[in-house]
Amino acid sequence: MKFPRIHTLKEIAGIIGCPYVGADDFAVEGMNEIHVVTPGDIVFVDHPKYYDKALQSAATIVLINKEVDCPDGKALLISDDPFRDFNTLTKHFRPFVASNVSISVSATIGENTIVQPNCFIGHNVTIGKNCLLHANVIVYDNTVIGDNVIIHSGTILGADAFYYKKRPEGFDQLLSGGRVVIEDNVGIGALCTIDKGVTGDTTIGAGTKIDNQVHVGHDTVIGKKCLIASQTGIAGCVVIEDEVTMWGQVGTTSGITIGAKAVILGQTGVTKSVEGGKSYFGTPIEESREKLKQLANVKRIPEILNKLK
Repeated sequence: MKFPRIHTLKEIAGIIGCPYVGADDFAVEGMNEIHVVTPGDIVFVDHPKYYDKALQSAATIVLINKEVDCPDGKALLISDDPFRDFNTLTKHFRPFVASNVSISVSATIGENTIVQPNCFIGHNVTIGKNCLLHANVIVYDNTVIGDNVIIHSGTILGADAFYYKKRPEGFDQLLSGGRVVIEDNVGIGALCTIDKGVTGDTTIGAGTKIDNQVHVGHDTVIGKKCLIASQTGIAGCVVIEDEVTMWGQVGTTSGITIGAKAVILGQTGVTKSVEGGKSYFGTPIEESREKLKQLANVKRIPEILNKLK
């Protein structure tokens, strides 16, 4: 998430009330999670396991809970609770604004787009030309929808990320200030849920078609011309490259990549990254031909045992 204007390190430290290491006028352009940071961004880290990764990332401002040597060309924000202060910044720069109308006056809707009854379209939403939103579609704030997109009833775009920190008193949610971006010629079935990014974008590439009852987690990027069948669950921070096919009831773990033109057969658990151009099946996932051979051999176990008697 980029801020509306460039802020100084001193200004950001003032918002969260913490000391800092770096020049007062050090430029701060935005904030992001570690997998999508760019120079000018703030990244937060609150566990020693990830200190080096955060300090060596592309982010130039590190919100950290320990005094450490500041890398050249970077700045530090020293916090006793980086998770809390990252949430404070999200509230400051992307606050929740209530709505009392079905279609926000700040939404932009292109020509020949049809919005059926009982849809909700939030603040700063952009919808392109020749789209069709069927009844009861919910589009949260800041969502971007391209041209020629069809969205069926009951689908929700832009709910919060499922991202929590466990504390003694319960689970603390990391607030979501990102967006959902739907590119041109996408089709989305009924009762789908596509969560917005924590600070970045959850993206559905041009020409992709999604069946009913599919869930897409935060910050996931789905490529162009993919085909995703019913009841598939895609975790957060997944990269699905172009022209991937995922059949019904597939589930994925987070932070993996599925290569271009891969085919994932139904009920597969995608437990790791997989190469493109191949067919996969099973849990844990393997190439489908090998997995099916294994299943055939399992059926032969009684026969083999009888021969050994």
